[in-house]
Amino acid sequence: MIQAEELKYAYPGSPDVLRGINLTINDGEFVAIMGENGAGKTTLVKTFNGLLLPTVGTVKVDGVNTRESSVAKLSKDVGLVFQNPDHQLFSETVKQELAFSLRNFGYGEDTIERRVATILETLDLTRYAESSPFVLSGGERKRVALAAVLVWNPKHIILDEPTIGQDYQQKDRLRNFIVQLNAQGKTVIIITHDVEFVAECKPRIVLLSRGLIVGDGPAEAILSDDQLLARSSMTRPQIGALMHQLGDLGLPEGVIDVYSAERAILQTVRRRK
Repeated sequence: MIQAEELKYAYPGSPDVLRGINLTINDGEFVAIMGENGAGKTTLVKTFNGLLLPTVGTVKVDGVNTRESSVAKLSKDVGLVFQNPDHQLFSETVKQELAFSLRNFGYGEDTIERRVATILETLDLTRYAESSPFVLSGGERKRVALAAVLVWNPKHIILDEPTIGQDYQQKDRLRNFIVQLNAQGKTVIIITHDVEFVAECKPRIVLLSRGLIVGDGPAEAILSDDQLLARSSMTRPQIGALMHQLGDLGLPEGVIDVYSAERAILQTVRRRK
């Protein structure tokens, strides 16, 4: 599990970005960290693999204090995909990019070939295997950065704004892939402003505002609490807002996704017949 206790962090010469975070993410959880710009979301997850060390407090990954481990060791278990893929990519081809970490971790060439081929197929990147990552579109580079982390099969996977630059089809593919990873027992943590994507995925939501956790619970509860969302400069998903407006017709207000809304509407119509 990942545990933060009384976590504070300040960049040099600046006030605290994180102002006392107490958070436990259990193995196999799917968590969305949300909040306004500057809330401290990316800073928080960078403490999970030792890229940033707490100014005050502690962060432990599977019982290991991040102050007592190297970034290299922590990163083998905690894979972080940056919001901007250009901060992560450097190899001449996509295939080389994916193989680099595996060679660094000492995998044999047969294993490397097999894992690279599998992840290229999974993320619809096979046709770009011999292309430079830097000639691809922003959305494609984002998928390459994701593949470069997933290829070494970390226990905990952190995705910073994974839906940026992705069309609906790729978002749906990403959602299904996250569900699959989670079903395999992986801890999946995403940072996102995409409330529609979160409404479809229904993870646990940890809501930040100004460096503090202001909400923590199921997506249905967090995304239907207007007061809490306003505190973090967020709005309900569109379908949730519609169901709220239709509340006078007897439709439930807690619905946040299309599939549940369809069922709720059908049930309401049947009751009235």
